[in-house]
Amino acid sequence: MTTSERSEDKPTLLIVEDDPAFGRTLRRSFERRGYIVASASSAAEADELARADDFDYAVVDLKLGNDSGLTVVQSLHALRPDTHIVVLTGYASIATAVEAIKLGAAHYLAKPSNTDDIEAAFSSAQGDPNVPVDGRKSSIKTLEWEYIHQTLVECDFNISEAARRLGLHRRTLARKLEKRRI
Repeated sequence: MTTSERSEDKPTLLIVEDDPAFGRTLRRSFERRGYIVASASSAAEADELARADDFDYAVVDLKLGNDSGLTVVQSLHALRPDTHIVVLTGYASIATAVEAIKLGAAHYLAKPSNTDDIEAAFSSAQGDPNVPVDGRKSSIKTLEWEYIHQTLVECDFNISEAARRLGLHRRTLARKLEKRRI
């Protein structure tokens, strides 16, 4: 992003997404809406861009190949506390949502989410105390998945350590993860 682009007073956006097709789609969509967009496909690239420029907004994928989007959220928030960060994931869980918010994300959206959803998340910085709290109960499978995912987060996604903590054989845990794709 150049100084001349920034002086146009358009909103700036950093997209951190490892899926090239989805990243291009997001980029084009936001550019059509008047954003100046920079893209990264890894945690290292995101860190480099964040150190070089100031962004108004960031969209961070939770799973970036072998990297965790949570580390990107943490470092981006430390470097640029005013950047409005939205975590976007196909692997939504309560554990990762809580961690993302603790680490500095302003919002957490499950895929599929479109540009309208992301832009709405940018503009809703405050929580809504009127959100209904009497939702349906979670199923046993959902609770199991959330517990497994929470344990994985605590172990930095080390499957062997997570299996040990869960009291499962490593292969059993790997099979469960294959079914839900982390």
